[in-house]
Amino acid sequence: MDLKSIQSNWFDQMDRVTAAVQAEFGALSPEALNWKPQPEAWSIAQNLDHLIVINKTYYPVIDQVRNNSYQLPWLGKWPFAYNMLGKMILNAVKPEQKRKTKTFPIWEPTQSNISGDIVQRFSQHQTEMKGFIVSCEDLLLKNTIIASPANKNIVYTLKTAFDIIIAHEQRHLEQARAIHRELA
Repeated sequence: MDLKSIQSNWFDQMDRVTAAVQAEFGALSPEALNWKPQPEAWSIAQNLDHLIVINKTYYPVIDQVRNNSYQLPWLGKWPFAYNMLGKMILNAVKPEQKRKTKTFPIWEPTQSNISGDIVQRFSQHQTEMKGFIVSCEDLLLKNTIIASPANKNIVYTLKTAFDIIIAHEQRHLEQARAIHRELA
């Protein structure tokens, strides 16, 4: 599959997530968006905020790659390592994976009472993220290897990073939908 087809597939998936978020949560009040089924659970707003937070942590990594200041961890030099780790993370974040995982502290939602414009901010972020992906075309063609922004020992290709980001968005959409069903 060529890069344009891969990007088109990513963008279609992102557009479906964005459209679902707007349709299903766009009319909710700030109180409903911030409602939690249990105190330790995340709200719909926190799920959306988490996606924005995590996606933006990739920006500095790519900036470092572009300005040649990026230090690839030693595991990034071994194809078996970055392929295995990438597949492992991707499988862990797929929406059909029902096992809960704890996120790294840098990726936790920024707060517990998030402003009511979170659906709009998420939608704007999705447009920004698609532009970011387009800006990485040259790095994708070079099969650039990066480490997770949260853990330098978790390495994967940039293509796998975008696969992970999109699967992760789908997973959190399903989590937000589950909260919405409980709210109703």
